[in-house]
Amino acid sequence: MSTDDLAAPLRVRVRHGVREAANWLQLMRFAAVGASGYVVNLAVFSALVHVVGADYRLAALAAFLIAVANNFVWNRHWTFRARDGHAGFQGMRFLVVSVSAFALNLVVLELLVGGLGLAEVPAQAAAIATATPVSFLGNKLWTFGS
Repeated sequence: MSTDDLAAPLRVRVRHGVREAANWLQLMRFAAVGASGYVVNLAVFSALVHVVGADYRLAALAAFLIAVANNFVWNRHWTFRARDGHAGFQGMRFLVVSVSAFALNLVVLELLVGGLGLAEVPAQAAAIATATPVSFLGNKLWTFGS
């Protein structure tokens, strides 16, 4: 992306971006990685809540940490193919984006479980789905962006 592209209004950049087939392929890869992280997150969360008897907030934290490690590796190497960037630098940015999305996840989880009385696992599923767009945009534009 050139400096002129970055100076263009957002609507022009978005219009240009949606016309690029490579961006759609990247989005599909991100969704596949996200699906694997979603499964990892819910499996760990469910095991900790229902087998171990952990508090749902602590279970959400543990599930997040394991899923974020899974997602970083797959997104770096497969989705964004960011092999030229410094892994530690990208990892720190990935963690910042992930923590931001996780904070949103916890707010939604608490509202659904604590406020509305929804069961923990369906509430966690909805909370993850709510935080996903924050994660994609942050990682595409900042963590792995050129």
